[in-house]
Amino acid sequence: MSTQASMAQRILLAQETRKRFLAEAGRAMVELGVVARQRLTELMNEAAPSRDMQNRRDAWTLYQSCQTGWVEGTLTAWQAALKAPAAAPKRAPDGDLELVGTDVVEDKIMASRLVLSVMENVSAELNDLRVRIKLLEGAQDLQDHDIFRPEVLLLLMIEQWTLAGMPREAWPLVNEVASTLLTQRINQAYANANALLIRQGVLPTIELKDRVRRIPSAAPRSGPSPMPSPVSGRGAPEGGASRRAAQAGSDTGGGSERGHVSGGAPSGHARSQSAGFFGSASEETRMLTSSTPLARARSRAQGVLGQLKRLLLGSGAGDFEATHYEPPSPALAAAIAMRSQPAGVYSGAGTVLDEDSPAAVVRVAGELRRTTTDLKNKAETKSEKAIIEIVALMFQAILQEERIPPSIRVWFARLQMPVLRLALAEPDFFGTLTHPARELIDRMGSCVMGFDASGISGSALETEIKRVVQVIEQYPETGRRVYQLVYDEFQKFLAKFLTGRASTQKAVSVAQQVEQKETLTIQYTIEMRNMLKDMPVRDEIREFLFKVWAEVLAVAAVRKGPQHADTLAFKKTATDLLWAASAKPNRNDRARVIADLPQLLQKLRAGMTLLGVAPSEQQRHIQTVSDTLADAFLSKTQAIGSEQIAAMAEHLAHLENFVTDDGLGDLPLDAHSIEMMLGIDASAMDVVTDGGSQPSAAMLAWAQELQVGAWFSLDHNGQLAQVQFAWRSDRKHLHLFASTTGHCYLMQTGRLAAYLQAGLLLPQEEETLTVRATRDALGKLEANPERLLG
Repeated sequence: MSTQASMAQRILLAQETRKRFLAEAGRAMVELGVVARQRLTELMNEAAPSRDMQNRRDAWTLYQSCQTGWVEGTLTAWQAALKAPAAAPKRAPDGDLELVGTDVVEDKIMASRLVLSVMENVSAELNDLRVRIKLLEGAQDLQDHDIFRPEVLLLLMIEQWTLAGMPREAWPLVNEVASTLLTQRINQAYANANALLIRQGVLPTIELKDRVRRIPSAAPRSGPSPMPSPVSGRGAPEGGASRRAAQAGSDTGGGSERGHVSGGAPSGHARSQSAGFFGSASEETRMLTSSTPLARARSRAQGVLGQLKRLLLGSGAGDFEATHYEPPSPALAAAIAMRSQPAGVYSGAGTVLDEDSPAAVVRVAGELRRTTTDLKNKAETKSEKAIIEIVALMFQAILQEERIPPSIRVWFARLQMPVLRLALAEPDFFGTLTHPARELIDRMGSCVMGFDASGISGSALETEIKRVVQVIEQYPETGRRVYQLVYDEFQKFLAKFLTGRASTQKAVSVAQQVEQKETLTIQYTIEMRNMLKDMPVRDEIREFLFKVWAEVLAVAAVRKGPQHADTLAFKKTATDLLWAASAKPNRNDRARVIADLPQLLQKLRAGMTLLGVAPSEQQRHIQTVSDTLADAFLSKTQAIGSEQIAAMAEHLAHLENFVTDDGLGDLPLDAHSIEMMLGIDASAMDVVTDGGSQPSAAMLAWAQELQVGAWFSLDHNGQLAQVQFAWRSDRKHLHLFASTTGHCYLMQTGRLAAYLQAGLLLPQEEETLTVRATRDALGKLEANPERLLG
């Protein structure tokens, strides 16, 4: 047989293997369609916040009509990808950027998460199959669009989800069952493909040399690999290439992200590029680790403001970079002044409407719309008309935010005239996220989203929001100064309000003492290690001091104070133990040891009892100490100079002056030991010590950026709760969340980051209130541009 015929036969075998693999994947897809339906049905019967329940019902209802289209569309897309895997469009040259539509990027992000989950368990079989297919086809690697690649297979499936009519927001509801089923089925399909090739005599045994890809030194650098090896490293034969691919993906990823931020609609060309999929999974990793989610949210928000800026400039609406005061035209200024006090809370007959009612919101919205029309008639310039309309649309969106109680929305509406006056005078209100007026409205909005009308009516929070609005109305001419002033005051109020409830106060007290105790334990241990590093001390005594006595000193310092007589006595016990454990060649020293030993052992037992150490464990420690002291009595240990002992005693007496936060990580919290050690009832608080996934540096940074007062959905031990971030400790090691029922959840920074990363703690708002309102306003203006100046 000729070489050419042999090569053709090999390519046919590779294609036949792909067909069989795709047939198995197709059966898995049909099965997934049924499993996803079952999962959505199960979610309908699980407890969840009302908003989540509505989303689940909507997804379940829609899926009834979309299931067939999704499954069949995926099978069709897979078959199309099988026909001509070599016909993929070429990559853009290095350094060239191309716009990728928002929907394309979001599909890739969803698919990448699924790919990373699947790859963790299929990489071994896939890498073996990769080696055999490369041998058959004489290629350096699988082509970028090869259906054997999980990223290609799964991206096509995710794309068909939205093309079938399902919203992207519904995919997380079925992601877990999809990951589990596809991991099992795809891994088995890879295994069967390998078995088929082995039966055909293709590399029955794969040696290490077969796994190494050799690239000639003169060969040009290739583009990034579509899928780097998993982080776990299992079955990752091409580690160097993967690292280079990951770096290349990181270097070129900015173009797609820039397209995503701009929010441009995907062009046909951008859509055709979707199968090229991430500059690999490294693109997803870059997006998850290069910055925090809050930083990315701020970037998207800045994109919204940039879009608004371009819109206003395009309409001739003034210079955003202006720093001088440009007062409104006289007629407009007079009209704004006349309407500084809102009339929206009154009915046409003069009776006061119930501010808690939706009717009040509708009435206010109508009054503000009429006021806007009147003001635009008084405006003399295009800039004034545009600013009036934008501010009006923003407050209209805020009035439509159903997650905010009606009474609060009515009070927010009273800020429209003051904010309009500010926007006319300070163009940067539209151009920056950190303008104090924006920050104030965002902060107040985020804090009330978890309350219903009955929960906030008459509360101190409602009273404070009313006070803030009234202060702004009272001082309309002071510009950003008044907003900055009341924003700072609101922040201070919030810190007290969130911890004002009795159950939360108690939880905060417990958390503060827990952090103080655990922090001191670590600090004392570090400091004692430094003191003992040059002393000839037995390992048994070192271990006792580091692991037991440092905690005794910390608990005593928390419960009674660092300079209390009992605490000082425990500090002295540490130096007494060191002196007793050193060699005693002198008769007088031996006599002193014998005389002091009962009191020393008594103090050691008292300290361990303070910790709640079981009697049997206490006896074990006492026996170890006694054996060491016996050796010291016989001069079998080394001597410690009296000067060193005296210096350590002085250091221990004022230990708090020397300790720092250096070296502190997660505190070893134990929910059962809190009550025993601190003497505090912690029954109304869950100490969250497990769950989540190993957090990345970005997630740890995100945990530190969360704002007190924000609302979250917490999934803890299978139970969903709506919680508000109520308190963060001074050292930022502990974080307390309070539910509407008064139950509290205490988390360390690492655990909080793990919950955020795993989606067990979800923010209830992805964008701030004013950014959402701006985005909504932009949508209305794009649909009806003439209203900007009409």
